[in-house]
Amino acid sequence: MVSDERALATWLAGRDDDGLAATLAARAVPPSAAWHDFFDAAEALLDAASVDRALTVLARPALAALAADPPAPDAGLVTLALTTGDGRPYDAVAERVAELVAAHPAAFSPAGPLPSPAPADERTAAAAAERAFTAAGSLADVLMAALHAPIARTGAGTVSAADRKRLAEAGAIGETDDLEDLLAAAGAAGLAVAAERAWLVTDAGERWLTAPTTERWTRVAEGFRDALPRGLRTPGGGATDPAGWDDAYPLDPHWPDRLARIRRVGTQWGLLAQPGTEFAWTAALREGLPADPSGMAAHLPAEIDRVYLQADLTAIAPGPLSPALDLRLRGIAQRESRAQASTYRFTAESLGAGMTEGETAESITAFLTELSLTGIPQPLAYLIESTASRHGLVRVGTETASGRTRVSTGDPALRDTIAVDQALRSLGLLPDGDALVSRADRDAVYWTLADARYPVVAVDPRGAPELVRRRAAAGAPPAPASPSRTYERLIEVLRGGHGTDGETGWLERELEQAVRGRSEIVVAVRMPDGSERAFTLEASGLGGGRLRGRDRAADIERTLPVSSIISVRPT
Repeated sequence: MVSDERALATWLAGRDDDGLAATLAARAVPPSAAWHDFFDAAEALLDAASVDRALTVLARPALAALAADPPAPDAGLVTLALTTGDGRPYDAVAERVAELVAAHPAAFSPAGPLPSPAPADERTAAAAAERAFTAAGSLADVLMAALHAPIARTGAGTVSAADRKRLAEAGAIGETDDLEDLLAAAGAAGLAVAAERAWLVTDAGERWLTAPTTERWTRVAEGFRDALPRGLRTPGGGATDPAGWDDAYPLDPHWPDRLARIRRVGTQWGLLAQPGTEFAWTAALREGLPADPSGMAAHLPAEIDRVYLQADLTAIAPGPLSPALDLRLRGIAQRESRAQASTYRFTAESLGAGMTEGETAESITAFLTELSLTGIPQPLAYLIESTASRHGLVRVGTETASGRTRVSTGDPALRDTIAVDQALRSLGLLPDGDALVSRADRDAVYWTLADARYPVVAVDPRGAPELVRRRAAAGAPPAPASPSRTYERLIEVLRGGHGTDGETGWLERELEQAVRGRSEIVVAVRMPDGSERAFTLEASGLGGGRLRGRDRAADIERTLPVSSIISVRPT
């Protein structure tokens, strides 16, 4: 009878690279595993500790399939190398399942049917829609801040304290906002990506910022559902009833914490109602269909497209401003209040920042003329013109011959101020005639000067103004790293080890294990005359196609050709 270890080794060897990598990834095998062949892999995967780790994170249906009698075939369990193709658990797995069934019998029983959720009442639905509206605004603030400066992550993956403080001071998050939950929703929806050390906004995230609230919610809602763990998903791509989520992973000690975040995010975005109820706009999501925000839209405040411009250099939006208009207005004004009725203030710095991003006096005036219900007050018109006249006094370009960055201005006093500004020491600016030069990259010099509030403009090699956009964006969400690429080195080692076809590979494996453990084995050898003879040896070495060992019975050292060995078994 073929042993489980040998059968699993043969199955692993027969998988293509993608399938083999999928199994290794599903079992959380480190790419640096010190395995030499498929027999090593099979032995490690059937080790009790490895099996326990795999069983702990299984969803209830998979656990029930493992404990079923007769076995219930499950493709996922086969991929995990826990069962054979016909659903029979490997013996090492069956032993651990039996012990766990005795200790936690309820974990291996199928979940019972739940009653269909009832519609949530109107008051609860209105409150949920308001939370979703607030969450969309908060996430927009966070993404806008991240576009200009990536949100740093600590080694543990959380947002750094410095950036958390920066976002709070900028009004991007309020006291009650959970930044990690907002970013988790953004990540699931593909609006932002958690790079190694920072959160970066994707192209989809930039487009999301200009979308109406219902479209914003739709993107986040579908991302939330699609990112749910497998144990909370249905075969049709929907989601199981949230009332049963508590027991979805009965053996996983970390599940309560994971579920707590899932519930917080779902509640924040109006996706989860009280147990046993659901909102009209989440029924389609649960069934695996595209999100339908029409039910929520009735509870959302109407978005407006006009503001009041005041002589005190403020703009007052009497309701939630359309996201696209809000995004552009905040490019040239500072938002002072964070509510459905918002206040924005124009300053020389805010207008200058907008011009740095590509706005001009003409484009700002045209935009505000169309946006305003009251025209453009004279103080604001004067501020726009005076800011535009001063903007670009400092020009930053690259010298064609030397490749150095050149900073020039027609105002000698301003040039001298820049030369001695301690905030610019990192640029290493040095006098060069009537200008300053630096070995730093032009864009780095440009943004350092812009952040220090100098009226700077970038110029191309011909001296013409050139728009430089500072967008800390990630582009499209990166495709997950291919498991076959991750395990490329390990797979190469496994395929270069002992073969699993026939008896040769298995025999070599048994001999190597005996030598490694200095074990006493019984070796059956075919003699030159065709007869067979058994030797009891203490295996001591294997190399050059020969097995060496101490024959205790004859008290001599024997060397046997491996090609003549028929079988090996323990004494």
